[in-house]
Amino acid sequence: MLRRLQSRSSSVGGAPTRGPRSATTRAMKMHFCIPVSQQQPDALGGRYTLYSVYLDGFLFCRVRYSQLHRWNEQLRRVFGNCLPPFPPKYYLAMTTAMADERRDQLEQYLQNVTVDPNMLRSDVFVDFLKRVQLDTFGITTKKASLDVFLPDGRSIQADILTSDTVERVLEVVSHKIGLCRELLGYFGLFLIQFYKEGKLSVMKKLADFELPYVSLRSSEVENCKVGLRKWYMDPSLDSMLMDCRAAVKLIYMQAIQDIEKEWAKPTQLQRQKLEALQKEDNQTKGTLLDMDGPQRTLNQNLELRFQYSEDSRWQWFVIYTKQAFLLSSCLKKMISEKMVKQAAENPEMQIEVPEQGKSKKYHIQQSQQSESQKDYSSFRPRKSKIKIAEVDCVLGNIKEEGL
Repeated sequence: MLRRLQSRSSSVGGAPTRGPRSATTRAMKMHFCIPVSQQQPDALGGRYTLYSVYLDGFLFCRVRYSQLHRWNEQLRRVFGNCLPPFPPKYYLAMTTAMADERRDQLEQYLQNVTVDPNMLRSDVFVDFLKRVQLDTFGITTKKASLDVFLPDGRSIQADILTSDTVERVLEVVSHKIGLCRELLGYFGLFLIQFYKEGKLSVMKKLADFELPYVSLRSSEVENCKVGLRKWYMDPSLDSMLMDCRAAVKLIYMQAIQDIEKEWAKPTQLQRQKLEALQKEDNQTKGTLLDMDGPQRTLNQNLELRFQYSEDSRWQWFVIYTKQAFLLSSCLKKMISEKMVKQAAENPEMQIEVPEQGKSKKYHIQQSQQSESQKDYSSFRPRKSKIKIAEVDCVLGNIKEEGL
């Protein structure tokens, strides 16, 4: 089964973050998919369907339709009719076609329900996903230690609960290393696979509501660890962190790591300047060099497709890579940061300002929505066949080895 992604690079709104301000018209969908389902016997002698839900290519949980239905009812009591439509109940036996249609509809529901940033932060949303993630992998809530690796290879031991979300783990780690709490939104937790001879691969950005302890143990990836890295793409945002020594140290370490791993390719002049700053131990200037950075999983060939507009002409990029989900997340992050800059220049845009873990929306006369602000993001249906015409790939296809 070939899973494919589709994203349009300059035609989707910005996703909210807890740190930098986020200008949004609509948030972008998360990479939820349900590629498989299984029939299971129940206690009464009947059978039910168990859906395997994947997030960014990794198995996130297994749930029944009835669980999702109750969750939808709870969300609807809180958020009203702004929720996307939920697949209807069937009171008679389903045909194979009906079962496939329901699976597609549940997949679409999970993608669409994450568009509202207020919903993503709500207790009813987070508590349900925490519970099903724990239940799926048979992990109970208890005290645990989690090693969180820094870009220089050192690890911080975080004393947590197995049911702690990424947000909570970040708070624990930030306290240990002296990172200012208001800067947490500039950093994220990632699943990173370590290889021999010091090689490593960033596999997945963990969502705020994920449980790092559970995600690490359920990934079934050899030598996989949780790592702390910055989570923004615009180098100009470095200046926002310069008053916090711990933040400066983190992005400085990551700059060194990115160059050593050849994820960033500085010019010769930039490399010489960084080496000189290393000798001086000048971390502040070292972070400000302007450089470009770069499963239990879906064991499939993946592609990332997105459109780019230049001179009012849409052109397609197609990238074939096992890291399509991660690249898509990075692409959305870049768009989000671009929207922030656009909002500063356009006071008519709707601004979402995160404040102490919550968000307040300020509606300022919004007369119209430009094409660059509309949400055209979508993921390919499971059974759709993508035939790439020559005219469709104006800029050609990019293989993983060409990245």
